[in-house]
Amino acid sequence: MSISNDFYPNASLPLERKESGVPYVRPGLHVESYNDFDPLRHVIVGIADNQHIPEACPASNEKIPADSPMRGSKAGRRTQESIDRANECLNGFAQILENRGIIVDRPGAVDWHNSINTPDFSISSGFGCMPPRDCLLTMGKSMLMAPMSFRSRYFEYLAYTDLLREYFESDQQCMIEQAPRPRLSDDSFRMDYVAAYEYLSDEETMARSLNKEYSTRETDILFDAADVMRLGKDIFVQHGLTTNLAGIHWIKRKYEPMGYRIHTLSFADNHPIHIDATFCPLRPGLMLLNPHRPLFAGQREIFEKNDWQIVEAVKPAWDNPPPLCYSSTWLSMNTLIIDHKTVCVEASEKAQMEQFDKLGFNVIPVDLRDAYAFGGGLHCATADVWREGKCEDYFPNQFSGSHNISHWEY
Repeated sequence: MSISNDFYPNASLPLERKESGVPYVRPGLHVESYNDFDPLRHVIVGIADNQHIPEACPASNEKIPADSPMRGSKAGRRTQESIDRANECLNGFAQILENRGIIVDRPGAVDWHNSINTPDFSISSGFGCMPPRDCLLTMGKSMLMAPMSFRSRYFEYLAYTDLLREYFESDQQCMIEQAPRPRLSDDSFRMDYVAAYEYLSDEETMARSLNKEYSTRETDILFDAADVMRLGKDIFVQHGLTTNLAGIHWIKRKYEPMGYRIHTLSFADNHPIHIDATFCPLRPGLMLLNPHRPLFAGQREIFEKNDWQIVEAVKPAWDNPPPLCYSSTWLSMNTLIIDHKTVCVEASEKAQMEQFDKLGFNVIPVDLRDAYAFGGGLHCATADVWREGKCEDYFPNQFSGSHNISHWEY
C-alpha cells in the first residue's frame, strides 16, 4: 500500500533536495535542551494519521493490564472517525503553541499499514507517531533515536528522519544519533512471562515488579526516551517494562563521559511504563509525584538533600482511560511545561489545573483526551527541539554511600 496524502494530511512534507541530495533547510534552527521546564522555543507535536492498533507482541503483552479492553482487541487501522478527532486535538494543541511563538514541527509520513519483517520477527503493522517523546531524546545539542521494545515500533524513527536531517544541516553544532538497534527476537524476552501474564493477579504482578522481573531480558539494549528524565547535569532513568538494565548501562556509558550523572529510579508500580506520568519536574526545586506509585525512600534522598519539594498529584478527573487506550488515568499529570510559570494541562482535568494554579502556574487548558489512545498525554505528544537555558547543576549534594543500579534500591 503506497503512502497517500489522503492518509497523511497532517504530516510534514519531504525535504526538497539539491541534485547532490543535500536538503534545502530553514536557516537558523537551534537544537538544545537540558530539562523539561526551561522556556520552550521549538517542539515536535505528533500526529494520528493512519495509526494502527498493532497485534500483540512479547513487549506489549505485559504493558496492557489484564482487564484492559486493549487486551485481545483486533489489530488493524483505527477508525477514521477516531483518527480525525485525535488530529483535531493535536492540531489544536500545535496551534496553541504556535500562537505563543513556539516553532512547531510535525512528523513525516510513514506507511504504518505495511507489515514489518526482519530476520528475527514479523508483525502485521506498525504503530504510528503520535508520541514522539517515546522515540526521541534531546540531550543538550544531540537528538537520539531510542531503541524501543515494541516490534510494531521498530521503524517509527523513520517519521522523524527528515526533520532530524534538517536540524543537523541548519544547526552546525547539532548531532543526530541512534542507540544500538535491538533484534527483538524471542530470545530478547522471557516468553514464559509473556504467556502467563494475563492470568496473574495484581499482587503477583506487583511482586514481579518489586523484584524487577519483566518480560524483557538483558539480551538487547532497550529503552524508551520517555523513561529518561533530564534535570541538567543529572539524568534519572526508570527501570521498568520499557527500559532494561542494559539500556540504563548504555545511557550511563554514553553520557557520563560528557559530564552527566546517571541515576536509576524505581517506583512501587506493577506497570512501570514511562516516567512522565509518575514523577515529573515542574520547575527547579519542584517535583510532581503520582501518589499511587511512591518513590522508594532511599531514592528520595538526592531530592531532599538539595531542597526539592515533592508534591503528590491530585486525583484524576476520570475513573477510566478512554476506549482502546494503553495508558492509565494518570495522564492527568502528563503535562507540558512551557516555562517556569506556564503549563499546559488537559482541559477536563479541573482539579489538576487548580493544583497547578495553587503552585503558582499560569495554566493553559488543552483538549487532548480524545487523542490519549494514540499514545499518551501532552508530554507524550511532544519532543523538545530547543529550550532556552544551559546545563545547570540542580543537585550539588549527591547520594551518600554506594548505589548499585543493578538493585531496585539503587
